[in-house]
Amino acid sequence: MLLMKDVIQDGHPTLRQRAKDVVLPLSQEDFFTLREMMELVENSQDDELVEQYDLRPSVGLAAPQINISKKMFVMKAMDETFEKEYQYAIVNPKIVSMSEELTYLPGGEGCLSEPEDVSGLVKRAKRIKAKVHLVNLETGETKETLLKLSGYPGIVFQHEYDHLLGIMFVDKISEQLPDIEPIHFRVEE
Repeated sequence: MLLMKDVIQDGHPTLRQRAKDVVLPLSQEDFFTLREMMELVENSQDDELVEQYDLRPSVGLAAPQINISKKMFVMKAMDETFEKEYQYAIVNPKIVSMSEELTYLPGGEGCLSEPEDVSGLVKRAKRIKAKVHLVNLETGETKETLLKLSGYPGIVFQHEYDHLLGIMFVDKISEQLPDIEPIHFRVEE
C-alpha cells in the first residue's frame, strides 16, 4: 500500500523529467503500480483512512510522483455539480486540443509533491480533448479512446498531465487572473 512517504517532493529530479511512454500491452508491474496509485487516491478520500494512515486528500496521482518516470496517472474527481464521478487510470495520454477559453480553481491548486500549505491560482483550458489508453483496473486491459473533459475534471487531468512533462503547478501560478471565469462548484444546501 502506498503512503505519503512514497510520494516524492519538489526538488527530486524525477519530478522535472519528461516521463517515458508506457509499453503496451501493459506489464504486470505497471498494472500493479496503477492499482496502487488508485488505491492511494481512493484512500485519501476516506476520512477514516486519512486519519489512520496520515494521508493528504487528493484527486489524482502521476507515476513520476512516486519516482516512476512513466506516462501514467490516475484520477478520481467529481464534477462541479457533484453529480458525475470521473475515475480513470490513464497511460500514454496526449492532449490533442484545448479551448482558448480559460478557467481556474478559485481556491487554488495543490499537489501531494508540494508542502500542504503551498497552493496557487493556475490558468487552465476550460475544455480539453485527449487521446489516452484507459486501463481497466480489474482486468488490466487497455482501450484507446478520446476523452473530452471540461471544468474541474479537465483541470485535474491537465495537472496530472503536466507531471508527465516534468512541470509542476507552482511553475504556472498566476498572481492575477483578470477576465477568466473560475470553476463554480454547486454548494450543497
